[in-house]
Amino acid sequence: MGKQVWRVVVAGGAAAVFTAVAAVPAGAAEGGVSFTRVQVNGGKPIVIGVSEEVAVPASFRMATTHTWKWPAVFLYRGGAGDRLWHAIETSDCIKVSPGVCDFNERMYFDPSVWDMHNSEAGAWKVGAEVHFKGGGGDTDDEGLTVHVKRNSRLTVNASPEPVSNGSTITVTGKVTRANWETRKYASYEGRLVSLEFKPAGAASYTTVKKVYANGSGDLRTTVKASKTGTWRWVYHGNTTTGPSKSSGDNVVVK
Repeated sequence: MGKQVWRVVVAGGAAAVFTAVAAVPAGAAEGGVSFTRVQVNGGKPIVIGVSEEVAVPASFRMATTHTWKWPAVFLYRGGAGDRLWHAIETSDCIKVSPGVCDFNERMYFDPSVWDMHNSEAGAWKVGAEVHFKGGGGDTDDEGLTVHVKRNSRLTVNASPEPVSNGSTITVTGKVTRANWETRKYASYEGRLVSLEFKPAGAASYTTVKKVYANGSGDLRTTVKASKTGTWRWVYHGNTTTGPSKSSGDNVVVK
């Protein structure tokens, strides 16, 4: 799938760049290293749009008696060529005890620069690896799963504005999602989207009904006007697409 580009911060803040070619993570590749306390994005999905770089926090603990360089956690699906293309910055060793270090990491995903494929949305496994000075290294599967998702967007329009009490309000909108290959947002047809309403003075929204988008991603429904307030659409996402909310459209009821 994606290419593997790693940007690693070493002592003194210098940057080193290399291409990872380790084998499939399936336990210790050469042994002698233990990775624990691995976290990626706090367990939350990684949602990526079409133009802005996304920085994802990660952290891990590594214990080894080897002299090492370039430890990192990464995302993979299958073999050596099936890692998700991204850059990595890893901190210097935060010493816990002799031979034991904690690390803070940032994974950077930039769809405006790198060739991302829509098929890369979905579940990815988490691996950890380190290279030894003088050659060799260790690569482990960490037993974690992270979902990488295409960002979605929603628009809303409620009319007429203002409206008489008891009259009909028409609420329209459109749901789109990121196409990483064209670097544009495209219609996301057939999505089930919630219409929510927040009365004037209220602190939160309430779901009024759910509507399916048509083949062009368009949303349309009608409601009876009874209170002044704000209308919005909410999409809750799925395994390959992130959730989104439209802005609110306020309608005054006279």
